[in-house]
Amino acid sequence: MRIGVDIGGTFTDITALDDAGGFHIGKIPSTQQDQSLALADGVRGVLERAGAVAADVDYLGHGTTVATNTLLELDGSPTALVVTRGFRDVLEIARQKRPSLYDLFADKPRILVPRRLVFEIDERLAGDGTVIRPVRDDDLAELLDGLAAVDVQAVAICFLHSYRDSGHERRVADAVAARFPDRYVTRSSEVAAEFREYERLSTTVINAFVGPRMGSYVSRLGERTRQLGVPVAPKIIESSGGLVSPDSIVRRPVTTLLSGPSAGVLGAAWIAEHSGFRDLVTFDMGGTSTDVCLVRDGRALVTKERSIDGYVVRTPSANVHTVGAGGGSIARVDGAGALQVGPRSAGAWPGPAAYGHGGTVATVTDANVLLGRQNPDQVIGDDLHLDLAAARRVVGEVAAGLASDPEQAALGIVRVANSHMARAVRRVSVDTGDDPRDLALVAYGGAGPLHAVEVAREVGVRTVLVPPNPGTLCALGLLVTEARTEIVRSSLIDLDGDVTGLRAVISDLRAAAVEWFEREGIPADQRSTRFVLDMRYQRQNFELPVDVGDGDLTDADLPAVVDRFHETHRRSYGFAHPDSTVRVVTVTVIASQPVETPRAPLLVKRRTGDADPVVARRRVLFEDTGAVDAAIYRRELLRAGDVLTGPAVVEQQDSTTVLPPATRSVVDPYGTLIVEVNA
Repeated sequence: MRIGVDIGGTFTDITALDDAGGFHIGKIPSTQQDQSLALADGVRGVLERAGAVAADVDYLGHGTTVATNTLLELDGSPTALVVTRGFRDVLEIARQKRPSLYDLFADKPRILVPRRLVFEIDERLAGDGTVIRPVRDDDLAELLDGLAAVDVQAVAICFLHSYRDSGHERRVADAVAARFPDRYVTRSSEVAAEFREYERLSTTVINAFVGPRMGSYVSRLGERTRQLGVPVAPKIIESSGGLVSPDSIVRRPVTTLLSGPSAGVLGAAWIAEHSGFRDLVTFDMGGTSTDVCLVRDGRALVTKERSIDGYVVRTPSANVHTVGAGGGSIARVDGAGALQVGPRSAGAWPGPAAYGHGGTVATVTDANVLLGRQNPDQVIGDDLHLDLAAARRVVGEVAAGLASDPEQAALGIVRVANSHMARAVRRVSVDTGDDPRDLALVAYGGAGPLHAVEVAREVGVRTVLVPPNPGTLCALGLLVTEARTEIVRSSLIDLDGDVTGLRAVISDLRAAAVEWFEREGIPADQRSTRFVLDMRYQRQNFELPVDVGDGDLTDADLPAVVDRFHETHRRSYGFAHPDSTVRVVTVTVIASQPVETPRAPLLVKRRTGDADPVVARRRVLFEDTGAVDAAIYRRELLRAGDVLTGPAVVEQQDSTTVLPPATRSVVDPYGTLIVEVNA
């Protein structure tokens, strides 16, 4: 058995693959006080349903939100920071750019390390790594005495230009670890060995802030799986989409801040490739937000930097763009009489009013129930039916503010939410130079298939794919990825005909990759490395990635590499400067252990007299046509080759798919719905 477990804020999703190629899924409430409890319960349950035992498990992949929740809730460990003398205030000064340029009262995120816990040491490197002032013994002793006087659980170390030479950081880190063996110690040259002082410092501090909690969680996770009888250690997925050992995560927990979303992107790409699509936008709509990501040629785009609730993180991650539009997004009428939807959410509790848990505000889910797109008789939770009357009441309050009727207000709520999500899709496609008409939209998450076709139509996407089990796709992604990590080094090398300096950086990274392979226990014949150069023109401040394969470059290879950069720049920005000098800013090695991914199971072909998949008809409202009589399908009754025409609704345990009028959908051999948006 191969098992993937993705733990989200509300639900824990489990997908297991047996040796016969059969998939088994499960969905249980998350246990936020200790996520390992839900993981153990979920694994136990899916094994029982599959008729297997824990000893049968030879692989366990895991996506976690421990680091994310720790940062968002500001519930990390008290942390001290050690910096080069004169740079004590870098963390508070941050960058000049502000998210709300004209808002004089905008709140800044809380500083994770107060100034009284920032320590300076009189060391200095030049920009090329030359030692200007070494770490002296008396200065180091004074620093250790200062750290002894404060009550902290973690120590972050970030020195100027340490990405060039990590010697000073290593010496101080070793001394701190020897003096305080119970404290979590991390250094920037291990976490983010790149230039840009504030971003490197911020990433290192966040790593220290969440480190002790992640260490405790990994320890409990290992104990739970051993008690369960699982004979293998779990692998945890990083934000970039690679699986690594728990020990690697303890060293760099900051790499898991987008653990769950990256698994979903991988699962979506795997499903789409089976259906013949390699260029796509993944569309994951949950209860609070929607995550979208561009996938080119079967591979998700990766970004080197992102902001999490105002905190800058400089680590590779899937280039997921998130908007505050989900099933629980709250609708309201603002002071100017305009309809607003999100970003505030009703959350898992009390949730939408239609859930019957005491919700008193209108949400996107309430609008969908009122429009007939979600079944009012659908059972959720503990035998609880959706409450149509409650949905009508709260949407009616919004309608009163718009001087409209409830059904028109519900259509407006859905239209505004779709508009937010359409902008997100454009952000990762049109804004990067891609034509949406050339992309497919893969819809998953509990609410993704409800809105995907209308969002695709608004953006110009022609095809929507709905996987067989969209609600548990993130867990599936954990079964189809590989052991992988990305190691980054700053280089700042001009490509002027000589690759000597670039080859030296690649050689250092190749050695770092070997160290990682050894720590992960990956056999020599299963090791793979690939190199990516982040390049820009001189005087630019943003880079574009160029893949250079195995990194064995000679002077003769340079013109082709530079030409690939010019073409990438032209596609991204509409122009290029072929006569300008090109600079390599950072070099990344992607170290991986290729795995043989499973084949998607084939669906039973054609109908042979079994149950009709149309189980009912229902009145459903759409903006262009008004109320129509729509066919209601059960997903588990569909067979390969079935053709569905809109208006229709496809219902299943973990999600609902809406097919508006003028759409046509075919069930492919793997059970995926292939929707023609403008049939």
